[in-house]
Parts: sequence; structure tokens; C-alpha cells
Amino acid sequence: MRDDIKLNDRAAHLADQLVKKLESIHDSEIGLDIYNLGLIYEINLDAQEHCTVVLTFTGIGCECVETVPGEISEKLMQIAGITNVTVEIVWSPAWKMTRISRFGRIALGVNPN
Repeated sequence: MRDDIKLNDRAAHLADQLVKKLESIHDSEIGLDIYNLGLIYEINLDAQEHCTVVLTFTGIGCECVETVPGEISEKLMQIAGITNVTVEIVWSPAWKMTRISRFGRIALGVNPN
């Protein structure tokens, strides 16, 4: 899991599965998955198997605002131990290109450093 994504202990135990699911959800305008794009800020999982994902988007006008939250819910509920998902969209702190992972930068043809 990326160092810049805040996880509680329960979510940390599912980190590999969470990453795999988040990497399967793409920002259709940019063509990169939401994990490597750096849209995810925080993931918490409680004892009742409720997962809360805090994320942002590259901009308020992003078409993905309508589709990505539903995709996140659908994908994460496929993980054993997650039965409900809430997606919280935040605009602060604002997303910056520096949040794109090294892999993401290479995939987009941007200088990885």
C-alpha cells in the first residue's frame, strides 16, 4: 500500500486485496487507475465490516465523480470481510500531480522523478 494512504489496522490487513481492486478502477479521462493516480486518501474498516474510503478527484468537473464511487463499492464488496462501503469525496487537500505514483508517471509518459 502507498505510504500516502492512511489505513486503520483492519484495513491494513486487507491492503493487498484493496490495492488489487483499486487498481482495476480507472479514471476514463486520464486512462490510469485511481490507486496509482493518487486519488485515494484514506481507507478504514470497522468491526461490522463497513469500509469507508476517502478520495478526491483531479477536478470538480471530472466525469468520474458520477461513476467511480459506485465502482469502488462494487469492487471492494467482493473482498471477504467487507460487506458495506461508503465513499466520501473530499476536495481538500486538493489533488496534485505529485500524488501520481512512480508507476503511474511511467504509464502516462511523465518524468517519474
